[in-house]
Amino acid sequence: MMLRNALIVLGILLAGLSGHPLHAQTSTATAPAPGLLYGFRIGLLAHDVGGLWSNTRAEGGTDMNVEVVFNQPRFMLWEGVVLPNLGVSINNQDDTSKVYAGVVWEFQFGNGFFFNLGFGLTVHNGQLESEDANKKQLGSRILFREPIEFGFTFYEKHRISILFDHISNAYLAAPNEGLDTLGVRYGFQF
Repeated sequence: MMLRNALIVLGILLAGLSGHPLHAQTSTATAPAPGLLYGFRIGLLAHDVGGLWSNTRAEGGTDMNVEVVFNQPRFMLWEGVVLPNLGVSINNQDDTSKVYAGVVWEFQFGNGFFFNLGFGLTVHNGQLESEDANKKQLGSRILFREPIEFGFTFYEKHRISILFDHISNAYLAAPNEGLDTLGVRYGFQF
C-alpha cells in the first residue's frame, strides 16, 4: 500500500513537471563543487517491507528519512564517484529507528538519471531478541547497511528517487532477521 502510494506521488510529481522543460543534470562527478556538502535527501520509506531481502515482515509504519552526502573525501571508481554519507530514519510507530554512516557510489547519466549503491554501518534502537511477533530480532546493535537508489535529476539541482535499503548483521550474530525499507526521496544538490 505504501509503495503504491509512493509510486503515485512520484508519477504526479513527474507529470507536474512535464509542463516545464526538464534540464538534465550535467555530470559533476569529475569536478567537485566547492564546499563540504554534495547533497541533501529527505523522504518517506515503507518500514520493514516483506518479501524482499529480509524475507519476513514484523514491524510497521513509515520511516522519515534524512540524509546528507558529503563532497569530500571523494574518489572516482569505474565511471562513478564514491562519497561519504550520514543519515537517520525515524519510524512513526516506535518500531526500529536508525542512524547510519557509510559511502554511496553514484553513477550519473547524461539524460538526468542516476543510480547509487552504498555500504555502511547503522546503529538502531530495535530489539536484539524478542518474544513479541510484532518486533524484529536484529541480533546486534550495530548492523551493516546496503542501500540502492535510482532516480532523476531535474533543473540541475533537484532530484526525485526510489530508495531501497537493507540492514542486517550478515549472520555475524543470532538472530538475524534483517529489515528492509522502500520509498521515495527528494534530493537537493549543492
